[in-house]
Amino acid sequence: MKKTLSIILAVLMILALAAGCGAQPAPASPSDVTEPSDGEETVLRVGASVTPHAEILAQVVDKLAEQGIKLEIVEYTDYVQPNLAVEDGSLDANYFQHQPYLDTFNENYDTHLVSVAKIHYEPFGIYAGKTGSLDELADGATIAVPNDGSNETRALLLLQQEGLITLKDGIDASSNATILDIAENPKNLVITEMEAAQIALALKDIDLGVINGNYALQAGLKATEDALALEDASGDGAQTYGNIICVKEGNESNEAVLALIEALADPSVGQWITENYEGAVVPLT
Repeated sequence: MKKTLSIILAVLMILALAAGCGAQPAPASPSDVTEPSDGEETVLRVGASVTPHAEILAQVVDKLAEQGIKLEIVEYTDYVQPNLAVEDGSLDANYFQHQPYLDTFNENYDTHLVSVAKIHYEPFGIYAGKTGSLDELADGATIAVPNDGSNETRALLLLQQEGLITLKDGIDASSNATILDIAENPKNLVITEMEAAQIALALKDIDLGVINGNYALQAGLKATEDALALEDASGDGAQTYGNIICVKEGNESNEAVLALIEALADPSVGQWITENYEGAVVPLT
């Protein structure tokens, strides 16, 4: 009896040991182990207006690739979506606007966007529609200006620069002026507020249009040849309205963004801008 009991106990111990061994995790096969990867490519998504911003960014794609950064340029034809995309994180940065526009956008949309670099300046211009020159402008003529705060202010200041209107005292580049801020309009001009992207398309139906540099370029207009009047590129406008690289607040030290800024500041990029845009785009770096 004792011998039988000893045999039973021995069998139970063997079974328990076997079960315990079976509970241990199996050794990982080589395919199950995730090895850290060195030299992994960083993707940098930047929103940009088609012309000139996306074209300028294209000049540094190869330079960034040498640093392991894949620059993805996402083109936009409006001024709202690229800022919302940076705010929600679907873009790392954007490049299409100036500081006064960004300030107004943050206020209106409760966004948290900041400038990290100023890259270039595009002189605002007055372009001919049905009327071929400022001297020919008739009483009651129609002039289209952008309908967003900072760019409308800029357009009105340019009309004032050319003696077509006079604005109320105190209106400057930091203002959000509208047609209600016109103090004197001796020619009784009909100044129509319009989405900036549509003004170049509407020239055939209006007398004059005041057009942002990028939209003028997209329409095949050369500022230095086709504009009836331009902002003074040597004045305060170049600094006030310099086009910026924008990120969401807190991302100012993003290494890929800093590498982008450094690449854009290379003298070869400034030279390319000067040669290709012939004064319609002025490098600031």
